[in-house]
Amino acid sequence: MTTVHETLARGETAAGAVGVATALLDAYRPGAHRFFASPTRTLLAEGTHTRVAHDERPLTDRVREALGTAAAQGAADPVVIGAIPFDRTAPAALVVPAALHRAPALAADPLIALPAPPPEPVAWTLRPVPAPERYAEAVAAAVRRMRDGEFGKVVLARALDLTADRTPGLSAMLQRLARRDPHGYTFAVPTATGGTLLGASPELLVSRRGTALVANPLAGSAPRSEDLAEDVQRAAALLRSAKDLHEHAVVVDAMRAALTPYCAGLHVPRRPTLVKTAAMWHLSTTLTGTLADPAATALDLACAVHPTPAVCGAPTAHARRVIGELEPFDRGLYTGIVGWGDAAGDGEWVVTIRCAETRGQDLRLYAGAGVVADSDPAAETAETGAKFRTFLDAVGAAL
Repeated sequence: MTTVHETLARGETAAGAVGVATALLDAYRPGAHRFFASPTRTLLAEGTHTRVAHDERPLTDRVREALGTAAAQGAADPVVIGAIPFDRTAPAALVVPAALHRAPALAADPLIALPAPPPEPVAWTLRPVPAPERYAEAVAAAVRRMRDGEFGKVVLARALDLTADRTPGLSAMLQRLARRDPHGYTFAVPTATGGTLLGASPELLVSRRGTALVANPLAGSAPRSEDLAEDVQRAAALLRSAKDLHEHAVVVDAMRAALTPYCAGLHVPRRPTLVKTAAMWHLSTTLTGTLADPAATALDLACAVHPTPAVCGAPTAHARRVIGELEPFDRGLYTGIVGWGDAAGDGEWVVTIRCAETRGQDLRLYAGAGVVADSDPAAETAETGAKFRTFLDAVGAAL
């Protein structure tokens, strides 16, 4: 098999070059590497040059320090890569790698169309946390409180714990996630607990290139159907759904308010469009802007909007308290941020959804749904079940 180093040595870095991006995907090994793929690039990071410190200073200051330290010690064009938790006061899993290999987007590599290896013949034991009926009860409790005027929206999540009869192959899982949706955001990074955060997110939190920023919040979802006519009907119904349009507008309004102070101009479309993954339809709005201060980095912007109402709720502080009351687990890196940023301030930071935290033979999957006053507990439970499909298909398990 051709190695990453052999591929790069041949200079095959032109956009669309056959095999360049998939070579990085093929080379990924858990623990040794950090992998991130987006619609603009594919990154494979090796080792650790500088670890981002955890202390009381703002995360953005600590990242700048790590990048500056790496540059002072001779690192050329240092980049920070990794994940940030839902709770920004918790330790982040961010490093400046010892080596970084870059390639064009996976979708630009014709070899990404080749089939992924099938799931291994692994026997899985599944345990929902909480049980689906308990989750529906939590949604109902939140709906009652919103109808009483206590708050406007909360995103409630549930988990699915999977235990295998042997240690599953994470490299093959990453292959299946990436090849299932090469136009999305696929990632695999080590966690602080010795495991791996693995996933395929459809949602760009924010990116920056020079003074141009892009944010693409998703909120309001419907499961896909294998029947084409039914699938189209579900998409059309989502675009007309008052409940989902309201849920989406709450997120877009919050993003607009958070990003406007950073921008000389910010364009926000009046109505959402649709994006699709293999499992879901989502309402989508793409915000584009020009920075007023070019010193504002992609991570500055990401931290200004995180957590959005798409993963937390509104008002934010109140929704976080409700999440703490109703969810029976610590989210960890789920609904945090994963991505990269460089010393010039450019970067891509993605919402950490459609993911699992893995360790040995154990995987914990997460899925959430936005709950508003018009939400139906059964429908929200079904939505989270559909969102589990992305990862269940990757491991060859079923609910």
